[in-house]
Amino acid sequence: MTEPALAPRNAFVGVLAVWAVAFVASIAVGVFVPEEWRVPWLLVAFGAIILLSFAVQLWYGRTQGFILRVGGGALGALLVMGVISVGFGLAALVA
Repeated sequence: MTEPALAPRNAFVGVLAVWAVAFVASIAVGVFVPEEWRVPWLLVAFGAIILLSFAVQLWYGRTQGFILRVGGGALGALLVMGVISVGFGLAALVA
């Protein structure tokens, strides 16, 4: 039998960390990558974020709510990256 953790770590911190990395990655892609290569590099960055989300939640070490936490991290990262890419797209149209 396993013993429950007396003071488990907060699972939401891992989700927020994935969102923060997605924010930084999408800003970096938008700034450093030419316009015609932004979408493919955003897809590569999102793939890396999905792997990071799995790794963070596996490192957390709790089975309860694993799929929910990974899904929350991935969906939030997708929304963050989508909003930032829309901003860069609108900036490219205006310029």
